[in-house]
Parts: sequence; C-alpha cells; structure tokens
Amino acid sequence: MEDRKKQKVLFLCTHNSARSQMAEGLLRDLAGDRFESHSAGTEKTHVRPLAIEAMREVGIDISSQESKTLDGYVEEPFDYVVTVCDSANEACPFFPNAKNRLHWSFPDPSKAEGSESEKLAFYGRVRDNIRERIEAELLSSNGTGQQPATP
Repeated sequence: MEDRKKQKVLFLCTHNSARSQMAEGLLRDLAGDRFESHSAGTEKTHVRPLAIEAMREVGIDISSQESKTLDGYVEEPFDYVVTVCDSANEACPFFPNAKNRLHWSFPDPSKAEGSESEKLAFYGRVRDNIRERIEAELLSSNGTGQQPATP
C-alpha cells in the first residue's frame, strides 16, 4: 500500500465538551491510520464525564482528551472542518485553509434530563449518530472506494 498523507479533520462544537470530543475519538478509532482527528470549541470548558463514559461503552478511551478553543486551529490546513452543533456553526469563523466545511446538527447531550442511566443513554444515541455520519460522509468518501467495515 502506498504511503498516503493523512487527511486532517477538525470537529467543532461550542464548549468542546461532548459531541466534538466524541467525534474526535470515534474518527481516531475508526480510521486513525487515514485521518488525523482534532476537536475544538468556541469556548474552552472540560470533557464531560458522561461523554467519556459513553465512549468507554464502545471501547474508546477519550479520558485524556482536553477541551480546546478553535483559536489555535484557524490558520491550519484541514481537509474537513465539521461543526457538530448549530451554535458553533453560526459562531464559527472562516477557515481559509479548509478544503471542505460540513455541518452536522446533533442534539446537545448535556441538556439530557432524567436519571444518570437515562442521560448516559442519550449520550450513547448522540455518539451512535455521530459514528453514522463519520462512516457515511468521511470514511466512505475518502477516495479508497471501500465502504468502512462495521464492528
């Protein structure tokens, strides 16, 4: 197999605490050999414990990931800049070196109500929806002509 340069992807969300963090971890796990995955937010907060737990459920550890602001990424070249929440899409600056800009609207899992297990289930549904979008829009269109394998 020829040595191909990894495609760079930046996932953006307002607080970089759940959706963008899960997307970063999912892409790294699914295709880290082909993609360099990053996440950031319009504000820096912390990675939510329920996001870490939801990812742990599918065998992915994001506990060492940190919340970051997008300031350090605006001038970097990216193959894809993907906003994963509506407010980040509206507040997101222009990325002059981004080849593709995508917007995926997912509900905010931090707004989930109910018991801890109900909240975790909501995080899990959002995680699964993010995975589906990654597989459909990034992995199947990465130029290999191969559909991603399902676990």
